[in-house]
Amino acid sequence: MRRVWTVELRPQADGPKLVCPSCTARSFPLQASSARSAALAHLACHVRADALPAHLRSCQCRLRGCVWHPRHRGCAGQVLLALTRDLSGRAWRLADAGAACAAATSHTAVVPDTLLSPRRPAASAPVRPRVHEDERQRVREMLTHLASTLGCVTSPAARLLALQCALRADTHGRARLPAGLLRGMRLHRHTEAWQELAQDGWLDPPAPRTAPLQVRLLDDAALNQAPGRSARRRAAHWALKPAPLIVAATAKPADRLAALVLAAHTTEAGPAADMAVVARLCGHSPQQTGVLLDRLVAGRTLAAWHHQRDTDEVHWQPVPLHRPAPGPADTSPH
Repeated sequence: MRRVWTVELRPQADGPKLVCPSCTARSFPLQASSARSAALAHLACHVRADALPAHLRSCQCRLRGCVWHPRHRGCAGQVLLALTRDLSGRAWRLADAGAACAAATSHTAVVPDTLLSPRRPAASAPVRPRVHEDERQRVREMLTHLASTLGCVTSPAARLLALQCALRADTHGRARLPAGLLRGMRLHRHTEAWQELAQDGWLDPPAPRTAPLQVRLLDDAALNQAPGRSARRRAAHWALKPAPLIVAATAKPADRLAALVLAAHTTEAGPAADMAVVARLCGHSPQQTGVLLDRLVAGRTLAAWHHQRDTDEVHWQPVPLHRPAPGPADTSPH
């Protein structure tokens, strides 16, 4: 089945309009706080209306001869929803695409399913989640969303702040960050990071010298999240100390963001991810990301890492949380 939706933002005399070829009424006035949020919100409506079981979805890029990206190793991986914008930022496409095709397509980010959920799921019998697995998923999905909405030159410090704000925001887009939290992140009074997010149009800058610090998010898509606020707060807390990776308190924001990205991809399937994905979420090039991973090894956050170039996968090994007990040969006094 065809699973491709496109919208275009066109300037008009009476204000910009959103044009959608898939709708009977082709043109709509913009209602959201930003054109980018309006485009994603409209595309999300089509996805909800045309819901399809996972086993029936196929890579739309492959069906078109993989014309959306340069040649690469082939179409493979889980079928995901990939959001792509053109260079002008006026045209947006949302389509089913294999993980390999999505990673190879420029100006593309994977849209997590939780950002497209129309409402909070109904209450049901409590289920005990696997340790940290839900938190990892929430953080991984929000990092993916931020990679597509923030500017490509947004600093790691600003990305870490944006993550905490998005996960801690209420339904009105307001987030409170206590001074103790910001001190623990080594980002207390880092006004330049808040200015970056304000310049990106992502939030209203906080009032100076207020405690706790309060901000208002302008990213409509970040507010339409599932699950509930308590689950997102747990994810925000886990992101501060993302087990199983331990980062020194004095580590730079770039190192802490890289460790968080790796921890969010350390699943039961193993600690591995595409280098292109890791680099995009860190806001760096693959070469710069390699330098960051070397620094994590030097700081004893990672025991080792390896870039498998034929598949473009990066694998890593966390430093054990507990050192093994000494053997019989090590019990003699020194």
